[in-house]
Amino acid sequence: MDKLIADANKQVLVQVVRMVQKQGLRGSKGGWKEFLNSHDKQFGEGLSDPAKRSLEILVAFLQTFTREEDLKFFGKMIRRHKEHIAMSQYLKYNPDGESPQQRLVRLTIEHPQFMQNYSFPSHGEEWVIVPLGKTSMAMKSTYMISIDCEMVLCEDGTEAVVKVCVVDQNLEVKLDKLVKPNKAIVDYRQEITGISAEDLEGDTCSLADILKSLKTLLKHGTILIGHSLYNDLRVLKIDHPRVIDTAYIFKFMNLPIGFSPSLNNLCKSVLGFEVRKDGEPHNCLHDAQAAMKLVLAKLEHGFDDPITIAAKTMPERDLAKLLLHRIPIDVPYQELLNLFPGEHNIDIQTDLRIKGQSYSTYAVFKDLERANRAFEEIQGQELKDNIGRPQKLTILKTSKGRTITVCICKMIDDCAQMGRDLMKKRSAQDDVNEPSRQKLCLQQCDHVKEIDRLKLELREREDEIFRLQKTVAALTEEHGI
Repeated sequence: MDKLIADANKQVLVQVVRMVQKQGLRGSKGGWKEFLNSHDKQFGEGLSDPAKRSLEILVAFLQTFTREEDLKFFGKMIRRHKEHIAMSQYLKYNPDGESPQQRLVRLTIEHPQFMQNYSFPSHGEEWVIVPLGKTSMAMKSTYMISIDCEMVLCEDGTEAVVKVCVVDQNLEVKLDKLVKPNKAIVDYRQEITGISAEDLEGDTCSLADILKSLKTLLKHGTILIGHSLYNDLRVLKIDHPRVIDTAYIFKFMNLPIGFSPSLNNLCKSVLGFEVRKDGEPHNCLHDAQAAMKLVLAKLEHGFDDPITIAAKTMPERDLAKLLLHRIPIDVPYQELLNLFPGEHNIDIQTDLRIKGQSYSTYAVFKDLERANRAFEEIQGQELKDNIGRPQKLTILKTSKGRTITVCICKMIDDCAQMGRDLMKKRSAQDDVNEPSRQKLCLQQCDHVKEIDRLKLELREREDEIFRLQKTVAALTEEHGI
């Protein structure tokens, strides 16, 4: 393992160290920042960005890990990042060798959210890592398949796959199977999956059977397609090197940063039809075919100019909610009621959205006024999420005496709320001067956003000044100035 680490280039090791930080792993000298403080007396954790540290320091840090499970994790991550770099190097020296399909693979990998969403815990024994194989051969493959899965909620708080559908680029079905989870199911999510307990009675496949079929389909550089594909790969426990995510390959004109369109809205904008009507359950096979059709449309027409996703007005009943997230999966959702001790007309949605070791859900109030009042009464630091919505970090003590931090977020940002309030007032009063007041409201919203942007920029500059001051102090002490 030491040789594998030493032979890896800096770009690979930077990504591995970042993953170590994200996973909270610790070696014999602690985590990354603790290691820097003990290893480098001059700069310490003041220069903690792995990309700004030398290759030797990165290697020295990773060599402080001795547990077998950590070493397996490093080995898999190094091999996976080497494959991505090998693909980039191949295209660099063979610029004419990039097929249109590979360009979409590259667009997916270069997307700002790729590393966050596709950094799987694939060091686990149960995970399947599909090897890239010989780079030159794999990169020449243009064979594509599209996949979609339906998931249910299990008794232990995790999700399990209950149906898998795969189609090829001719939209021919390669796999269409129900899957019997090996864990007790507490919620079939029938309104979404369209699957009931009766559907899983009798002779159904195991996940092992599905993985065996998928490994055959994914050989020889096959490109795997899906919409928000990382959700399917995570529940299947498959790490595949060549993927096209239809949520990543189009440019959007009117979506907030960090948001991706639903498959249904994307199909309406690009293909001109809906995958399903509002309220209909998912059709796994239709969703797999829709993702493939989006890729085929992108290959044929390009869509290099930003496309507009039809705006969907949020119903009033959805505004009367607060989003609760970053909740450990072993904390029962019923305990979240304790976040709102003064509220009685409130429900916690049982449709939990699980991501890794945490989940999110909604607190549902009688009306928007009660939801806003509950948010204001929450004690905690108020911040903005990545699309500008107000959220608070608050502390919850569970029935077992455990203390956890929960994020509580409003459904829309303050500017959008101002706009909705203004439109309501206009409708009620039918005031001829309302257009000018609406314009003033929009200007105020722009000013609020600009102030938030400047505040963020100021904090970043203050952090940079602090790091520079720490560096100057260290240099001053070293040279006795």
